[in-house]
Amino acid sequence: MSVFAVDGGRRLSGEVKLQGSKNSALPILAATLLCRGECVLHNCPRLSDVEASLSILRYIGCTARREGSTVIVDTGSVTRYDIPAELMHRMRSSIIFLGALIARFDRARMSFPGGCELGPRPIDLHLSALRAMGADISEEHGELDCCTQERLCGANISLPLPSVGATENIMIAAATADGTTVISNAAREPEIVDLADFLNVCGARIRGAGESTVMIDGVERLRPATHVMIPDRIVAATLMSAAAVTGSNIRLTGVIPAHLQSVFPVFRDSGCELDIRGNTVRISAPYRLHSPKLIRTMPYPGFPTDAQAPVMSMAAVADGMTVFVENMFLSRYSHVSELCRFGADIRVEGKVAVVDGVRRLLSADVRAHDLRGAAALVAASLCAKGQSEIRGIEYLERGYEDFELVLSSLGADVKKI
Repeated sequence: MSVFAVDGGRRLSGEVKLQGSKNSALPILAATLLCRGECVLHNCPRLSDVEASLSILRYIGCTARREGSTVIVDTGSVTRYDIPAELMHRMRSSIIFLGALIARFDRARMSFPGGCELGPRPIDLHLSALRAMGADISEEHGELDCCTQERLCGANISLPLPSVGATENIMIAAATADGTTVISNAAREPEIVDLADFLNVCGARIRGAGESTVMIDGVERLRPATHVMIPDRIVAATLMSAAAVTGSNIRLTGVIPAHLQSVFPVFRDSGCELDIRGNTVRISAPYRLHSPKLIRTMPYPGFPTDAQAPVMSMAAVADGMTVFVENMFLSRYSHVSELCRFGADIRVEGKVAVVDGVRRLLSADVRAHDLRGAAALVAASLCAKGQSEIRGIEYLERGYEDFELVLSSLGADVKKI
Protein backbone atom coordinates (compact mmCIF):
# COMPACT_ATOMS: atom_id res chain seq x y z
CA MET A 1 0.00 0.00 0.00
CA SER A 2 1.25 3.48 -0.86
CA VAL A 3 1.32 6.47 1.48
CA PHE A 4 1.56 10.17 0.69
CA ALA A 5 3.94 12.14 2.89
CA VAL A 6 3.04 15.83 2.64
CA ASP A 7 4.97 18.70 4.19
CA GLY A 8 2.28 21.38 4.24
CA GLY A 9 2.33 25.14 4.29
CA ARG A 10 3.78 25.78 0.83
CA ARG A 11 2.12 28.04 -1.70
CA LEU A 12 1.58 26.62 -5.17
CA SER A 13 2.34 28.22 -8.50
CA GLY A 14 2.62 27.14 -12.09
CA GLU A 15 0.54 25.49 -14.79
CA VAL A 16 -1.15 22.10 -15.13
CA LYS A 17 -2.73 20.51 -18.19
CA LEU A 18 -5.82 18.57 -17.16
CA GLN A 19 -5.95 14.81 -17.58
CA GLY A 20 -8.72 13.12 -19.52
CA SER A 21 -12.00 12.41 -17.77
CA LYS A 22 -12.25 9.20 -15.77
CA ASN A 23 -16.03 9.28 -15.99
CA SER A 24 -15.84 9.49 -19.78
CA ALA A 25 -13.16 6.85 -20.20
CA LEU A 26 -15.00 4.01 -18.45
CA PRO A 27 -18.26 3.97 -20.50
CA ILE A 28 -16.39 4.68 -23.74
CA LEU A 29 -14.08 1.71 -23.15
CA ALA A 30 -17.13 -0.50 -22.61
CA ALA A 31 -18.78 0.91 -25.75
CA THR A 32 -15.83 -0.18 -27.91
CA LEU A 33 -17.27 -3.72 -27.66
CA LEU A 34 -19.89 -2.74 -30.23
CA CYS A 35 -17.35 -1.63 -32.83
CA ARG A 36 -15.75 -4.95 -33.89
CA GLY A 37 -12.38 -3.48 -34.77
CA GLU A 38 -9.65 -1.11 -33.55
CA CYS A 39 -10.69 2.05 -31.71
CA VAL A 40 -8.12 4.74 -30.86
CA LEU A 41 -8.88 6.76 -27.73
CA HIS A 42 -6.78 9.86 -27.06
CA ASN A 43 -6.49 11.69 -23.72
CA CYS A 44 -7.31 8.48 -21.85
CA PRO A 45 -6.07 8.86 -18.25
CA ARG A 46 -3.74 6.35 -16.63
CA LEU A 47 -5.85 5.31 -13.63
CA SER A 48 -6.46 2.10 -11.73
CA ASP A 49 -10.15 2.15 -12.76
CA VAL A 50 -9.15 2.52 -16.41
CA GLU A 51 -6.69 -0.36 -16.02
CA ALA A 52 -9.50 -2.43 -14.47
CA SER A 53 -11.64 -1.75 -17.55
CA LEU A 54 -8.78 -2.74 -19.83
CA SER A 55 -8.34 -5.96 -17.83
CA ILE A 56 -12.02 -6.77 -18.40
CA LEU A 57 -11.66 -6.13 -22.14
CA ARG A 58 -8.58 -8.35 -22.32
CA TYR A 59 -10.32 -11.12 -20.36
CA ILE A 60 -13.20 -11.29 -22.82
CA GLY A 61 -10.80 -11.48 -25.77
CA CYS A 62 -9.90 -7.92 -26.81
CA THR A 63 -6.40 -6.65 -27.39
CA ALA A 64 -5.68 -3.38 -25.59
CA ARG A 65 -2.46 -1.41 -25.39
CA ARG A 66 -1.42 2.03 -24.22
CA GLU A 67 0.89 4.51 -25.96
CA GLY A 68 1.27 7.45 -23.59
CA SER A 69 -2.16 9.03 -23.15
CA THR A 70 -3.60 7.03 -26.06
CA VAL A 71 -5.29 3.65 -25.67
CA ILE A 72 -5.87 1.35 -28.64
CA VAL A 73 -8.56 -1.30 -28.23
CA ASP A 74 -9.30 -4.01 -30.83
CA THR A 75 -12.57 -5.80 -30.07
CA GLY A 76 -12.68 -7.86 -33.24
CA SER A 77 -11.67 -11.11 -31.53
CA VAL A 78 -13.99 -11.02 -28.51
CA THR A 79 -15.10 -14.53 -27.58
CA ARG A 80 -16.49 -14.36 -24.02
CA TYR A 81 -19.60 -12.79 -22.56
CA ASP A 82 -18.79 -13.37 -18.88
CA ILE A 83 -16.81 -11.25 -16.41
CA PRO A 84 -15.43 -12.93 -13.27
CA ALA A 85 -16.17 -11.57 -9.80
CA GLU A 86 -12.54 -10.61 -9.19
CA LEU A 87 -12.63 -8.14 -12.10
CA MET A 88 -16.14 -6.87 -11.39
CA HIS A 89 -15.27 -6.08 -7.78
CA ARG A 90 -12.41 -3.76 -8.70
CA MET A 91 -14.74 -0.84 -9.50
CA ARG A 92 -18.39 0.13 -9.22
CA SER A 93 -18.56 1.30 -12.83
CA SER A 94 -17.99 -2.26 -14.09
CA ILE A 95 -21.78 -2.61 -14.46
CA ILE A 96 -21.41 -0.45 -17.58
CA PHE A 97 -20.26 -3.58 -19.44
CA LEU A 98 -23.69 -5.18 -19.03
CA GLY A 99 -25.43 -3.31 -21.85
CA ALA A 100 -22.42 -3.65 -24.15
CA LEU A 101 -22.15 -7.43 -23.70
CA ILE A 102 -25.88 -8.02 -24.23
CA ALA A 103 -25.81 -5.84 -27.35
CA ARG A 104 -22.76 -7.71 -28.71
CA PHE A 105 -23.62 -11.31 -27.75
CA ASP A 106 -27.31 -11.32 -26.75
CA ARG A 107 -25.89 -12.73 -23.51
CA ALA A 108 -24.00 -11.54 -20.44
CA ARG A 109 -22.96 -13.06 -17.14
CA MET A 110 -21.34 -11.13 -14.29
CA SER A 111 -21.43 -10.52 -10.55
CA PHE A 112 -22.55 -7.33 -8.88
CA PRO A 113 -19.94 -4.53 -9.03
CA GLY A 114 -17.57 -3.34 -6.30
CA GLY A 115 -15.68 -0.06 -5.77
CA CYS A 116 -15.92 2.86 -3.33
CA GLU A 117 -18.43 2.45 -0.51
CA LEU A 118 -20.72 5.44 -0.95
CA GLY A 119 -23.83 3.85 0.47
CA PRO A 120 -26.53 2.14 -1.59
CA ARG A 121 -26.13 2.73 -5.29
CA PRO A 122 -28.51 0.09 -6.66
CA ILE A 123 -28.33 -1.15 -10.22
CA ASP A 124 -32.06 -1.77 -10.45
CA LEU A 125 -32.45 1.14 -12.89
CA HIS A 126 -29.98 -0.55 -15.25
CA LEU A 127 -31.76 -3.90 -15.00
CA SER A 128 -35.31 -2.60 -15.39
CA ALA A 129 -34.28 -0.60 -18.47
CA LEU A 130 -32.62 -3.58 -20.13
CA ARG A 131 -35.62 -5.74 -19.29
CA ALA A 132 -37.84 -3.16 -21.00
CA MET A 133 -35.65 -3.61 -24.08
CA GLY A 134 -36.24 -7.38 -24.09
CA ALA A 135 -33.46 -8.78 -21.90
CA ASP A 136 -34.25 -11.71 -19.61
CA ILE A 137 -32.21 -11.14 -16.44
CA SER A 138 -31.98 -13.50 -13.48
CA GLU A 139 -30.30 -12.60 -10.18
CA GLU A 140 -29.01 -15.43 -8.00
CA HIS A 141 -26.30 -15.54 -5.33
CA GLY A 142 -24.89 -12.15 -6.32
CA GLU A 143 -24.67 -13.11 -10.01
CA LEU A 144 -26.45 -11.63 -13.01
CA ASP A 145 -27.31 -13.95 -15.91
CA CYS A 146 -28.75 -12.07 -18.89
CA CYS A 147 -29.91 -13.19 -22.32
CA THR A 148 -32.23 -12.19 -25.12
CA GLN A 149 -33.78 -14.35 -27.81
CA GLU A 150 -32.88 -11.84 -30.53
CA ARG A 151 -31.68 -8.24 -30.82
CA LEU A 152 -32.66 -5.87 -28.07
CA CYS A 153 -35.67 -3.75 -28.98
CA GLY A 154 -36.10 -0.01 -28.65
CA ALA A 155 -38.26 1.14 -25.76
CA ASN A 156 -39.56 4.23 -24.00
CA ILE A 157 -37.70 4.38 -20.69
CA SER A 158 -38.51 6.93 -18.00
CA LEU A 159 -35.89 7.05 -15.25
CA PRO A 160 -37.17 7.90 -11.74
CA LEU A 161 -33.93 9.83 -11.21
CA PRO A 162 -31.28 11.03 -13.69
CA SER A 163 -28.82 8.19 -13.11
CA VAL A 164 -25.57 8.67 -15.02
CA GLY A 165 -24.71 4.97 -15.12
CA ALA A 166 -28.18 3.88 -16.18
CA THR A 167 -28.33 6.52 -18.92
CA GLU A 168 -24.96 5.33 -20.25
CA ASN A 169 -25.90 1.64 -20.14
CA ILE A 170 -29.15 2.32 -22.00
CA MET A 171 -27.40 4.45 -24.65
CA ILE A 172 -24.82 1.73 -25.31
CA ALA A 173 -27.39 -1.07 -25.45
CA ALA A 174 -29.80 0.96 -27.59
CA ALA A 175 -27.16 1.97 -30.17
CA THR A 176 -27.59 -1.34 -32.04
CA ALA A 177 -31.09 -2.25 -30.83
CA ASP A 178 -34.00 -2.82 -33.19
CA GLY A 179 -36.01 0.41 -33.27
CA THR A 180 -35.94 3.67 -31.35
CA THR A 181 -35.23 4.10 -27.66
CA VAL A 182 -36.32 7.24 -25.80
CA ILE A 183 -34.81 7.99 -22.38
CA SER A 184 -36.82 10.46 -20.31
CA ASN A 185 -35.26 12.17 -17.27
CA ALA A 186 -31.84 11.22 -18.60
CA ALA A 187 -28.64 12.35 -16.91
CA ARG A 188 -27.21 15.51 -18.51
CA GLU A 189 -23.54 15.34 -17.47
CA PRO A 190 -20.80 16.29 -19.98
CA GLU A 191 -19.62 12.67 -19.83
CA ILE A 192 -22.99 11.58 -21.26
CA VAL A 193 -22.40 13.92 -24.20
CA ASP A 194 -18.86 12.58 -24.63
CA LEU A 195 -20.15 9.00 -24.80
CA ALA A 196 -22.80 10.01 -27.34
CA ASP A 197 -20.17 11.80 -29.43
CA PHE A 198 -18.03 8.66 -29.49
CA LEU A 199 -20.95 6.40 -30.39
CA ASN A 200 -22.10 8.79 -33.12
CA VAL A 201 -18.62 8.87 -34.68
CA CYS A 202 -18.87 5.07 -34.71
CA GLY A 203 -22.13 5.29 -36.67
CA ALA A 204 -24.77 5.45 -33.93
CA ARG A 205 -27.75 7.80 -34.22
CA ILE A 206 -28.15 9.54 -30.87
CA ARG A 207 -29.91 12.87 -30.40
CA GLY A 208 -30.45 15.01 -27.32
CA ALA A 209 -27.46 13.93 -25.23
CA GLY A 210 -26.92 16.55 -22.54
CA GLU A 211 -30.67 17.20 -22.35
CA SER A 212 -33.30 15.47 -20.25
CA THR A 213 -34.68 13.50 -23.22
CA VAL A 214 -32.33 11.36 -25.32
CA MET A 215 -33.40 9.52 -28.48
CA ILE A 216 -31.43 6.61 -29.95
CA ASP A 217 -32.31 5.13 -33.34
CA GLY A 218 -30.75 1.67 -33.40
CA VAL A 219 -28.44 0.78 -36.27
CA GLU A 220 -27.30 -2.61 -37.55
CA ARG A 221 -23.68 -2.26 -36.45
CA LEU A 222 -21.05 0.26 -35.40
CA ARG A 223 -17.63 0.83 -36.92
CA PRO A 224 -14.31 1.51 -35.15
CA ALA A 225 -13.33 5.16 -34.70
CA THR A 226 -10.87 7.60 -33.15
CA HIS A 227 -11.99 9.82 -30.29
CA VAL A 228 -10.48 12.43 -27.94
CA MET A 229 -11.89 12.30 -24.41
CA ILE A 230 -12.94 15.47 -22.63
CA PRO A 231 -10.87 16.86 -19.72
CA ASP A 232 -11.75 15.86 -16.17
CA ARG A 233 -13.85 18.60 -14.55
CA ILE A 234 -13.57 17.04 -11.07
CA VAL A 235 -9.78 17.05 -11.22
CA ALA A 236 -10.05 20.74 -12.18
CA ALA A 237 -12.24 21.43 -9.13
CA THR A 238 -9.80 19.52 -6.91
CA LEU A 239 -6.77 21.48 -8.13
CA MET A 240 -8.69 24.71 -7.66
CA SER A 241 -9.42 23.63 -4.08
CA ALA A 242 -5.72 22.88 -3.54
CA ALA A 243 -4.87 26.38 -4.77
CA ALA A 244 -7.57 27.94 -2.57
CA VAL A 245 -6.51 26.26 0.70
CA THR A 246 -2.88 27.30 0.17
CA GLY A 247 -3.60 30.89 -0.90
CA SER A 248 -2.01 30.17 -4.27
CA ASN A 249 -2.09 31.27 -7.87
CA ILE A 250 -2.13 28.50 -10.48
CA ARG A 251 -3.26 28.06 -14.07
CA LEU A 252 -5.17 25.11 -15.51
CA THR A 253 -5.10 24.42 -19.24
CA GLY A 254 -7.19 22.09 -21.37
CA VAL A 255 -10.31 23.07 -19.40
CA ILE A 256 -13.84 23.25 -20.78
CA PRO A 257 -15.18 26.15 -18.66
CA ALA A 258 -18.81 25.36 -19.51
CA HIS A 259 -18.47 22.12 -17.54
CA LEU A 260 -17.57 24.04 -14.36
CA GLN A 261 -20.25 26.72 -14.32
CA SER A 262 -21.74 25.41 -11.05
CA VAL A 263 -18.30 25.26 -9.42
CA PHE A 264 -16.90 28.69 -10.30
CA PRO A 265 -19.38 30.67 -8.12
CA VAL A 266 -18.27 28.76 -5.00
CA PHE A 267 -14.67 29.88 -5.51
CA ARG A 268 -15.69 33.45 -6.29
CA ASP A 269 -17.83 33.52 -3.13
CA SER A 270 -14.74 32.34 -1.22
CA GLY A 271 -12.79 35.37 -2.39
CA CYS A 272 -10.82 33.73 -5.21
CA GLU A 273 -10.24 35.59 -8.45
CA LEU A 274 -10.85 33.60 -11.62
CA ASP A 275 -9.49 34.59 -15.01
CA ILE A 276 -11.12 32.41 -17.68
CA ARG A 277 -9.82 32.69 -21.22
CA GLY A 278 -10.58 30.06 -23.82
CA ASN A 279 -9.62 26.68 -22.35
CA THR A 280 -7.46 28.19 -19.59
CA VAL A 281 -8.53 29.02 -16.03
CA ARG A 282 -6.30 30.95 -13.65
CA ILE A 283 -7.23 30.97 -9.97
CA SER A 284 -5.74 33.41 -7.49
CA ALA A 285 -6.71 32.80 -3.87
CA PRO A 286 -6.66 35.32 -1.00
CA TYR A 287 -4.63 34.91 2.19
CA ARG A 288 -7.85 34.02 4.09
CA LEU A 289 -10.82 32.53 2.34
CA HIS A 290 -14.43 33.58 2.93
CA SER A 291 -17.13 31.04 3.68
CA PRO A 292 -19.14 30.06 0.56
CA LYS A 293 -22.17 29.77 2.95
CA LEU A 294 -24.28 27.02 1.33
CA ILE A 295 -23.40 24.20 -1.06
CA ARG A 296 -26.00 21.70 -2.26
CA THR A 297 -24.95 18.77 -4.42
CA MET A 298 -27.32 18.16 -7.30
CA PRO A 299 -27.42 16.33 -10.64
CA TYR A 300 -25.70 18.22 -13.47
CA PRO A 301 -25.86 21.15 -14.12
CA GLY A 302 -25.97 21.55 -10.32
CA PHE A 303 -22.96 21.42 -8.02
CA PRO A 304 -21.28 17.99 -8.50
CA THR A 305 -21.24 15.53 -5.62
CA ASP A 306 -17.72 14.51 -6.65
CA ALA A 307 -16.47 18.03 -5.84
CA GLN A 308 -18.08 18.18 -2.41
CA ALA A 309 -15.20 16.60 -0.47
CA PRO A 310 -12.32 18.66 -1.94
CA VAL A 311 -14.30 21.88 -1.54
CA MET A 312 -15.03 20.97 2.09
CA SER A 313 -11.27 21.12 2.74
CA MET A 314 -11.38 24.69 1.44
CA ALA A 315 -14.35 25.56 3.66
CA ALA A 316 -12.50 24.12 6.67
CA VAL A 317 -10.07 27.08 6.63
CA ALA A 318 -12.51 29.76 5.43
CA ASP A 319 -13.68 32.65 7.58
CA GLY A 320 -17.24 31.78 8.67
CA MET A 321 -19.66 28.88 8.48
CA THR A 322 -20.42 26.74 5.44
CA VAL A 323 -23.36 24.33 5.22
CA PHE A 324 -23.13 21.35 2.87
CA VAL A 325 -26.22 19.41 1.83
CA GLU A 326 -25.37 16.10 0.16
CA ASN A 327 -28.34 15.12 -1.97
CA MET A 328 -26.76 12.41 -4.11
CA PHE A 329 -25.33 9.70 -1.80
CA LEU A 330 -26.12 8.57 1.73
CA SER A 331 -22.53 7.91 2.81
CA ARG A 332 -20.43 10.66 1.30
CA TYR A 333 -19.02 12.19 4.47
CA SER A 334 -16.41 9.54 5.32
CA HIS A 335 -13.70 12.19 4.99
CA VAL A 336 -15.17 14.37 7.74
CA SER A 337 -13.71 12.48 10.71
CA GLU A 338 -10.30 12.49 9.01
CA LEU A 339 -10.48 16.23 8.27
CA CYS A 340 -11.20 16.76 11.96
CA ARG A 341 -7.87 15.08 12.73
CA PHE A 342 -6.26 18.08 11.03
CA GLY A 343 -8.20 20.34 13.39
CA ALA A 344 -11.21 21.07 11.19
CA ASP A 345 -14.49 21.89 12.96
CA ILE A 346 -17.20 19.90 11.19
CA ARG A 347 -20.50 18.47 12.43
CA VAL A 348 -22.66 16.03 10.45
CA GLU A 349 -26.36 15.33 10.85
CA GLY A 350 -27.82 13.11 8.16
CA LYS A 351 -27.19 14.65 4.77
CA VAL A 352 -26.07 18.00 6.26
CA ALA A 353 -22.52 18.91 7.25
CA VAL A 354 -21.81 22.21 9.03
CA VAL A 355 -18.25 23.51 8.71
CA ASP A 356 -16.97 26.26 11.00
CA GLY A 357 -13.77 27.56 9.44
CA VAL A 358 -10.64 27.55 11.62
CA ARG A 359 -7.55 29.75 11.34
CA ARG A 360 -5.27 26.90 10.39
CA LEU A 361 -4.95 23.14 10.18
CA LEU A 362 -2.20 21.08 11.78
CA SER A 363 -0.49 18.00 10.34
CA ALA A 364 -1.99 14.58 11.04
CA ASP A 365 -1.84 10.96 9.94
CA VAL A 366 -5.10 10.13 8.19
CA ARG A 367 -6.67 7.42 6.06
CA ALA A 368 -8.86 7.80 2.98
CA HIS A 369 -11.94 5.64 2.55
CA ASP A 370 -13.03 6.62 -0.97
CA LEU A 371 -11.78 8.41 -4.08
CA ARG A 372 -12.99 11.99 -3.52
CA GLY A 373 -12.42 11.78 0.22
CA ALA A 374 -8.78 10.98 -0.56
CA ALA A 375 -8.56 14.12 -2.68
CA ALA A 376 -10.02 16.16 0.21
CA LEU A 377 -7.38 14.85 2.62
CA VAL A 378 -4.57 15.66 0.20
CA ALA A 379 -5.92 19.21 -0.23
CA ALA A 380 -6.14 19.67 3.54
CA SER A 381 -2.60 18.34 4.08
CA LEU A 382 -1.21 20.94 1.67
CA CYS A 383 -2.13 23.76 4.05
CA ALA A 384 -1.64 21.90 7.35
CA LYS A 385 1.43 22.98 9.32
CA GLY A 386 3.94 20.11 9.56
CA GLN A 387 4.22 16.73 7.86
CA SER A 388 1.14 14.59 7.29
CA GLU A 389 0.80 11.02 6.12
CA ILE A 390 -2.20 9.95 4.05
CA ARG A 391 -3.01 6.27 3.73
CA GLY A 392 -5.57 4.76 1.37
CA ILE A 393 -3.90 6.33 -1.65
CA GLU A 394 -5.13 3.41 -3.75
CA TYR A 395 -8.51 5.18 -3.72
CA LEU A 396 -6.96 8.39 -5.03
CA GLU A 397 -5.30 6.52 -7.89
CA ARG A 398 -8.69 5.45 -9.18
CA GLY A 399 -9.35 8.99 -10.42
CA TYR A 400 -6.18 11.12 -10.27
CA GLU A 401 -3.26 10.44 -12.57
CA ASP A 402 0.18 10.79 -10.92
CA PHE A 403 -1.30 13.29 -8.49
CA GLU A 404 1.85 13.57 -6.39
CA LEU A 405 3.82 14.53 -9.51
CA VAL A 406 1.20 17.08 -10.54
CA LEU A 407 1.27 18.74 -7.13
CA SER A 408 5.06 18.60 -6.94
CA SER A 409 5.25 20.39 -10.31
CA LEU A 410 3.30 23.23 -8.65
CA GLY A 411 5.74 23.44 -5.74
CA ALA A 412 4.08 21.18 -3.18
CA ASP A 413 6.21 18.87 -1.04
CA VAL A 414 4.47 15.55 -1.70
CA LYS A 415 6.21 12.18 -1.75
CA LYS A 416 4.67 8.82 -2.53
CA ILE A 417 6.14 6.13 -0.28
